[in-house]
Amino acid sequence: MTSPQPPTDTGLPVEDVAGAVVEALRADGAAVLVAPPGAGKTTVVPIWLTAEPVLGAGRIVMLEPRRLAARAAARRMAAILGEPVGRRVGYRTRDEKVGGRDVRVEVVTEGILVRRLQADPTLEGTSVVILDEVHERNLVSDLSLALLDDVRRSLRPDLAVLAMSATVDASRVAEALGIDGPAPVLTSEGRQHPVSVEWWPPSGRDRELDHVARSVVRALAERPSGDVLVFLPGAGEIGRVQRILTGAVPSAVDVRPLHGSLPPGEQDLALAPSPPGRRRVVLATDIAESSLTVDGVSIVVDAGLSRGPRYDPSSGLTRLVTRPASQASADQRAGRAGRTGPGTAVRLWPEAEHRSRARFADPEISVVDLAGLALELAVWGSEPADLAFPDQPPPGAWAEAGSLLRQLGALTPDVRPTRTGRAMAALPLHPRLARMVVAAEESGEGWTAALLAAVLDERDVVGGRRDERTADLAERVSLVVGRSSNDDGRRSDAHRRAAAVGRRAKEIARRAGISLGHVDLGELGPVVALAHPDRIAQARGGGRFRMRDGGGGWLPDIDPLASADFLAVADLDAADRVDRRSGVDGRIRLAAPLDRADVETVLAHQIEEVTVTEWDRDRNDLRSRHEVRAGAIVLSSREGRPEPGESTVAALLEHVASSGGSVLRWTDAARSLQGRVALLRRHDPAWPDLSDAALFAEGRPAEWLAPFLAGAVGRADLEALDLHTVLRTCLDHDQQRQVDRLLPRSITLGSGRTLSIDYSGEVPAVSTRVQDLYGTTVHPTVMDGRLPVVVHLLSPAGRPVQVTADLPGFWAGSWVEVRKEMAGRYPRHDWPADPANATPGRRPAARRRPRT
Repeated sequence: MTSPQPPTDTGLPVEDVAGAVVEALRADGAAVLVAPPGAGKTTVVPIWLTAEPVLGAGRIVMLEPRRLAARAAARRMAAILGEPVGRRVGYRTRDEKVGGRDVRVEVVTEGILVRRLQADPTLEGTSVVILDEVHERNLVSDLSLALLDDVRRSLRPDLAVLAMSATVDASRVAEALGIDGPAPVLTSEGRQHPVSVEWWPPSGRDRELDHVARSVVRALAERPSGDVLVFLPGAGEIGRVQRILTGAVPSAVDVRPLHGSLPPGEQDLALAPSPPGRRRVVLATDIAESSLTVDGVSIVVDAGLSRGPRYDPSSGLTRLVTRPASQASADQRAGRAGRTGPGTAVRLWPEAEHRSRARFADPEISVVDLAGLALELAVWGSEPADLAFPDQPPPGAWAEAGSLLRQLGALTPDVRPTRTGRAMAALPLHPRLARMVVAAEESGEGWTAALLAAVLDERDVVGGRRDERTADLAERVSLVVGRSSNDDGRRSDAHRRAAAVGRRAKEIARRAGISLGHVDLGELGPVVALAHPDRIAQARGGGRFRMRDGGGGWLPDIDPLASADFLAVADLDAADRVDRRSGVDGRIRLAAPLDRADVETVLAHQIEEVTVTEWDRDRNDLRSRHEVRAGAIVLSSREGRPEPGESTVAALLEHVASSGGSVLRWTDAARSLQGRVALLRRHDPAWPDLSDAALFAEGRPAEWLAPFLAGAVGRADLEALDLHTVLRTCLDHDQQRQVDRLLPRSITLGSGRTLSIDYSGEVPAVSTRVQDLYGTTVHPTVMDGRLPVVVHLLSPAGRPVQVTADLPGFWAGSWVEVRKEMAGRYPRHDWPADPANATPGRRPAARRRPRT
């Protein structure tokens, strides 16, 4: 069979393999096309496929991850065909639809393809689905790939699927897409002109964005022709560099921003070729890496950064993180300089650092919030492991997503979608916002919820520096409802954004079947709480708040919401570092106030009465606090002395354990028993371990101490415990008898004096004056005579004289020398030559003072 003839000759490199792509789809039903940016895959391949009748007469649907890229791709294809957009080539984004029934190629964005699959898994009327830019590993692209594979295996084996990538890392996609083995991978080498790479890292004192701007000015000066494409991580950096370049570049140079939140007209200005005699500098996010064609560029200045969402399952928060761009990303950016001729790529980081960068960026499924994905799969009726995802979701993030959906009422315990969950999935919103809209409509606040959803789902309508904005959502909603979508172009950027958000709110309301109505700006809090019940926050002083889930947030003192008693928090910075002002709390970015009645209404099913009994450090005693609370939010509290009971005993045991037993009253008898049992245990491990380490190990105090705390309510009861008696209960009756017999607490000397035996060391020991041992002929022992007691002999003044474990040997040996020394020091005391047969001595009478 001959290859199909192209419908038009574009001269773009991908035409060399377009016929092979058609053949692969005809033979296998699926394929992966790898072609570098600028090869023409996004615009040429769909047109080629329309000329292949074997693939069917249905529509070709192409998923483009970004709205700006979708619109640009549709326009370029229509231009190739020499006709306006909407005739044979159309596009559909979340907010815009161009084209009717006669469209053969339709470019769609975001969740539109997923919505169609959920509504009609057979995709009736569609012959081919193209997934563009799959190398970006966008979550929606991965989900679409998995669902399409499932459809091809079960419902539509005739449906052709083509994945297109700008990098060679296509093996995982090919494996996921193939049915009886990996799908074929076809490669277009493109016609890339040589691009020289130069390294212009900043000096140690350079500020990052100043260095970017200086590098742009230098590139313009050193290269007298060609436009400059500058890659920056986000819209904020683009705006700051644009301001720095104002007046710093020649008058014949236009500086154009390019990012997804710009109005379409400004985006088109950035993409349009420069007029004769003028040059332009395009300041772009990574949207210009591969999705868009920026004509006229021969110089790329790459700041080497990318920004994307990162989800933290432990906090439930997503934050935008700026990281070094991957090597593959840097290569794609550099390639934009070689589209039409030799070019130059300037990289603003050291060459040595480049080699340590990641080869490819992380797939979104591994780093973003998965609640939306979990809801889609619940509606689809599959688990991730049952579908052909190139990478499976991380277990922690997946479990957190399911937990959130159950909390929002979207899933049953057995992971089936509820009626509310299905209604949520039908809205193009994050599940939190979708739940807010669905639940608010039931209570008559649907239009308010639609406005809030649009405000929260778009870029902040309030301009200025982020840290200088208030957190008050009422300010945003007021701005939106006060602007008509028909305002002319002379309005401010904030007003233009507000009008766009207003149109978005109306579209959300239309989809949800909500009528437009009145908005009470003072009642936004309860509606926001429907989306974020875990982020209802209670003031704790100084602009700091504690949220229901236990997390913390803060507001500057000057923020109008800082004095609120309760807040419904919609946006919160993840606390990724210790803030000097707030500890580890995250800054609250968007919120609405609540009163206590609101909190009790929203959290009615979670409110509980609990009694918390814990140690009060200030009082140094146990206190009981009766609380009415919802999670970490305390609605009321009453404090007093605890009542006897299990919770009181548990609190006392916790205090004892945390102190390592130091709060107990340790008597000599208790410590002696510990030492005696430890000595027996060294000879026989069958004896119980009564050491502090064993007694106060986790869970142990409950075993031996709890029975003696029945009726206890505080510190006085702990101090009244007789620990010697308590510890003896750790021994059975026979062990108690043996310890008393084998290791008595004391010995009685011939003088009649009783000495306590010290069992705290490795061997038992006693201390006494030498005179007390006169007449002793047998050394004292324990353990039925098997273990001598070490005797510390003291002088009449209590100073050490000798240590011995053989008293008769001492008398017969070194006593002679000791006797001489002691007799000279203490002549008034008796120092017999034969102390073994001497009478135990008594202390001499004290001298009386002569009377004066």
